Amino acid sequence: MGFTYMLFWLTALSDGGDFFNLFRYITFRAGGAFLTALIFGFVFGPSLIRVLRKRQGKGQPIRDDGPESHFAKAGTPTMGGLLIVGALLTSTLLWARLDNPFIWMVLFVTMSFALIGFADDYAKVSKQNTAGVSGKLRLALGFLIAGVAAYWAAQYHPVELSNKLALPIFKDVLVNLGVLFIPFAMIVIVGAANAVNMTDGLDGLAIMPVMIAAGAFAVIAYFVGRTDFTTELGLHYVPGTGELAIFAAGIIGGGLGFLWYNAPPAAVFMGDTGSLALGGALGAIAVATKHEIVLAIVGGLFVVEAMSVIIQVLYFKRTGKRVFLMAPIHHHYEKKGWAEPQIVIRFWIISLILAVIGLATLKVR
Repeated sequence: MGFTYMLFWLTALSDGGDFFNLFRYITFRAGGAFLTALIFGFVFGPSLIRVLRKRQGKGQPIRDDGPESHFAKAGTPTMGGLLIVGALLTSTLLWARLDNPFIWMVLFVTMSFALIGFADDYAKVSKQNTAGVSGKLRLALGFLIAGVAAYWAAQYHPVELSNKLALPIFKDVLVNLGVLFIPFAMIVIVGAANAVNMTDGLDGLAIMPVMIAAGAFAVIAYFVGRTDFTTELGLHYVPGTGELAIFAAGIIGGGLGFLWYNAPPAAVFMGDTGSLALGGALGAIAVATKHEIVLAIVGGLFVVEAMSVIIQVLYFKRTGKRVFLMAPIHHHYEKKGWAEPQIVIRFWIISLILAVIGLATLKVR
């Protein structure tokens, strides 16, 4: 019996039909990870916010060209993503199998992007401006991390799926990307990280769609990691990915714990520490489970937010005019007079609808 996860030793007390045998099941351990992350947030949230408020003084700097309502948020501390990342790391190490390569791959991506985000948040707070770490450096580091993760995942994908792109509806079709798989996976991970980062602009706006997407991918990872479900649904079997359901459950639990303090009016902001880490985590899970296209559906809100910025920048450079009153698109609706809670809740509803559509593709042939 190996030391395959922190609580594995409890199975030694089992005779095969008692409580301790539950620790062998992914669903039970996913529930444990969710509760662990949630409790972590409730226990350490207040003290972390006090420390951040004391250390940061003026808190996260507010954009001068942003909506006027945001000036009232001046002084709110940032780096609240530390709470989510801490909860996620703790719950995953406690409940997931530590001999699973996909677990270490997603943890590597999550923690690495969290470090990039932390450096960016620290630069903003210490200099009291919104510049932070240069965009080029952030992207370069992000692609380096994603490249390592993509190669890592490719080594553990089944031979028949190696370097191939699976399609959500045309399930018998596999697109052989060959050497292009690594760059493609890198774009998925880095794109997801930055898309979530762009979405994080209103109190509670990013964290709920992240939790919804994590819930959808918890189901996907669990299904893809089991031969009975993949046979029934016509999915591609990827051994070991079921453990990622535990990681995803940790995201949901940690996210809920954070949302308690981030609900309007926010006592703390997620910051790039959290948004980059969580977006990278979603991208890494999608690559591991071979459901990169489904991520674009489930995380469609993040795609729209990112595209609104790209469209705004390109159109402005070409014409000198703006498509949106302000980008990302949630600021456009603020400028149009929508109240912040109205935007947040409607975007949550959209995220939930997209998640249902994404999960529906698992059954469609």
